[in-house]
Amino acid sequence: MTRPRENPALAAALILLATAFIAVTTLLAKAIGTGVFGPPLHPLQISHGRFVFAFATIGCALGILRPRLGRPAWGLHIGRTIFGWLGVSLMFAAAAYLPLADATALVFVNPVFGMVLAIPLLGEKVGPVRWLAAAIAFCGAVILLRPSPDAFQPAALLALIAAVFMGIELIFIKRLTNREGPAQILFFNNMLGCLIASCAVLPVWTVPSPEQWAALAAIGVAMACAQACFINGMARADASFVAPFSYATLIFATLYDFAVFAVVPDVVSVIGAATIIGGALLLALREGRRGKQPVPPVAR
Repeated sequence: MTRPRENPALAAALILLATAFIAVTTLLAKAIGTGVFGPPLHPLQISHGRFVFAFATIGCALGILRPRLGRPAWGLHIGRTIFGWLGVSLMFAAAAYLPLADATALVFVNPVFGMVLAIPLLGEKVGPVRWLAAAIAFCGAVILLRPSPDAFQPAALLALIAAVFMGIELIFIKRLTNREGPAQILFFNNMLGCLIASCAVLPVWTVPSPEQWAALAAIGVAMACAQACFINGMARADASFVAPFSYATLIFATLYDFAVFAVVPDVVSVIGAATIIGGALLLALREGRRGKQPVPPVAR
C-alpha cells in the first residue's frame, strides 16, 4: 500500500476535523453522564457504547474497502486496548464533573507520560529539552488540579490518571506501528475494545433511553470518523507538522461546553491549559527535529 501524496493543507484540515469529532465524543459523554438525556449512565456504559458503535462503523468501512489484513501481534493489541479502554473510561467519568476544557487539557499530558515511560520500556534516552517539556506540562497539570482545600477538584485526578493510561497506550502504539498498518491496528483495537467493554459493563448495565442510544451511537461514529481523519491526516504530512493542530480539540471542547452547558473557562483553566499545551508542543517540536514521529493526543 503506497502512502498518499503529501498535502500539508489537507493534512491540517483532516486533523482539525478529527479534533472536532473528538470534542463531540467528550461533550456527548458529559451529557449522558450528567442526565441530559435521562438518568445518568455509568462511565463504563458510555465507553462500551463508544467501542461497540465505533467497531460497527469501522467494520462496515473495512467490509467495503477490503484492505489486506496480516497476522496481528495479539499481545501488543491486547495491551494497547486495555490501557486505551481504561483511559477512555476515566476520561468520560472526569468529563461529567469537570469543564470540558479542563478534562481535555489534562489528557493532553499523555504524550509526556509516553515519553517518560519510553525510557524503561523502549530504552529511549531523554535529553534536557524533553525533560523541560515534561516539567512544563506537569506544572500545567498541577495548576488545573487546583491543589488548595477550597478549589481542589478530585475529578481532575481521574483525567490525569486517564492521561497516564493513554501514555502507556502510546508505548504499545509505537510498537504496533512498526509492525502493522493503520487499518489493521484500528480494526483489532476496536474489536478487542468492544469485547473488553462488553464484559466490564455487565455489572452496571441499564437499558438506555432512545435519546441515550442515539447519543451512544453518535459517540462511536464520531470516534470512528476522528480515527479515519487522524490516520489520513498523518499519512499526508510529517507528524511534527500536524501535531500542533491536534490541540484544537481544546478549542472545540471549550466552544461546545459554552454552547451546551454555558460553561466559561476561568483564569486558572486558561493558564493551566496554556501551560500544558506549551509543554506538549515543545515536546512535539523536539521530536520532529530529532526525526521521530510524535503522536498527537487524539483519536485514542
